[in-house]
Amino acid sequence: MTQATKSRNSLQKSKQMMLWIAMISISMTFAGLTSAYVVSSNRADWLSQLVLPTAFTISTVIILLSGVSFWYAKKLIKSQQTVPSQIVLLVTFSLAVAFIYFQFQGFSEIIEQGYYFTGPESSITSSYIYVLVLLHLIHLFAGIIVIGVVMIQNFRGAYSKDNTLGVDLATNFWHFLDGLWLYLYIFVLLVG
Repeated sequence: MTQATKSRNSLQKSKQMMLWIAMISISMTFAGLTSAYVVSSNRADWLSQLVLPTAFTISTVIILLSGVSFWYAKKLIKSQQTVPSQIVLLVTFSLAVAFIYFQFQGFSEIIEQGYYFTGPESSITSSYIYVLVLLHLIHLFAGIIVIGVVMIQNFRGAYSKDNTLGVDLATNFWHFLDGLWLYLYIFVLLVG
């Protein structure tokens, strides 16, 4: 093994480790928030009648579909099918944008129920939901940037059978975000 190969392998392992550390940190943040949600659900002012918006259900289906499309795009990239992979990446990107749209529609539905993030119309329950969703959206914006970078790199022909680290890292992060949203959605349904 040449020195260049060893250096490249070391760099790849470093990037993979950094991603894992980031995902573990994000997981710990949400574990803390959902733990606080459980503890707070015993409060006297906790709202049990808050209905989770339909838009959140729609966005859950959309983000799961985006995970499937990103997986398929990765498969196409690894088989060096640039044009079809670009199309599927564009679908993934569009699904991510649709997810964000439906998240904000969900906020509109919560407001229509009469619950706000802060102020006299707010409650501890609605505030937690806003925080969980908005924090996830911040990470999702990072995921959208990652999809965009993969699209640009794929268009430039930067990926090959031997060079898919960027795609691998991107899909791992995106699937993590998918799983995180699914966890949050099910958690709020069951605990809320």
